[in-house]
Amino acid sequence: MYGIYKLEDLSIEFQELRIKAEKYNDYYCYFRTFRDSKVEKLIFSDAEVYVNPVEPVNLPKNITNYLYIGFRKPVLIAPVSKAEIYLTFPIEIGVIIKKNGEFEDIDVFSFLNAKYTLYGEPKGGVIARYWESEVFGKIPEVEPFKEGIMKLRISNLSNSWCEVSKAVFDVYGMKIYYNKNAVSSVAEMRIHSRRVADTSFFDEPLFGDMKKSIELYSARTIPILSTKFTMEWGL
Repeated sequence: MYGIYKLEDLSIEFQELRIKAEKYNDYYCYFRTFRDSKVEKLIFSDAEVYVNPVEPVNLPKNITNYLYIGFRKPVLIAPVSKAEIYLTFPIEIGVIIKKNGEFEDIDVFSFLNAKYTLYGEPKGGVIARYWESEVFGKIPEVEPFKEGIMKLRISNLSNSWCEVSKAVFDVYGMKIYYNKNAVSSVAEMRIHSRRVADTSFFDEPLFGDMKKSIELYSARTIPILSTKFTMEWGL
C-alpha cells in the first residue's frame, strides 16, 4: 500500500480501506472510505500521490506535537553507560500530493484509535499522544500498517542508576522510513539525572532498502523551532 502513485492510477484496497481517484472532465475526485469514515475531495490537477506513514499526532485532529511511549516493563540503565532497545509506535498514514515540487496533505487515517495523556504537571506539562509498548532487545515483528519499530539509543550520562519507564518526543523532528515489511524510526534518549533526560531523532533507516516518508510538518511548511524535547517531569 505504501508508495508513490500517479493520481490517475490511484486505487488501493486493503482490508476495510478503499482509496481511489476518478477523473471527471478537468478534475479528479479523491475518495477514501475506512470503517465509518469517508473523505471526498476534488483535485484540479494531475499530481504525484505519496501514501506513507506520517508523524502519529494528527488524529482525530491536531492536538499536540508530542508522542508519549509508556514502557510495559521499566528499563534500568547503569551509571555512565549506554543501552539500545526497540519499542513500537502507532502508525498514521498520510496521503500527500505533489505538483511542481510543492506538497499538500489531503488525508490522514489510521487503523488504530488515538489516545492522549498529560506528561508532567497540570500547569506546565504537555498533552501527548499516548502509546504503550513492550520493550524488546531485538527488532520485533509487527504489523506495518498499525505499528512502527523504534530503535532507541539510551545514554545515561549521570553517576546514578536510572530507571526508565517512558519516553516522550517532539515529533517535529521525527524521521520515518518504510518498506513493504516495516515502518521505522531511530531515536536517542540522553539521561542527565533520575528525573531529567532529553530526546531527539536520527535521520536513518532501520533497513537498507527503506524509503523515507514525506514529513507532514514539512509538507505543511510549519516552522520548526526545536527538534529536541527535554523530559523534566520524570523518566
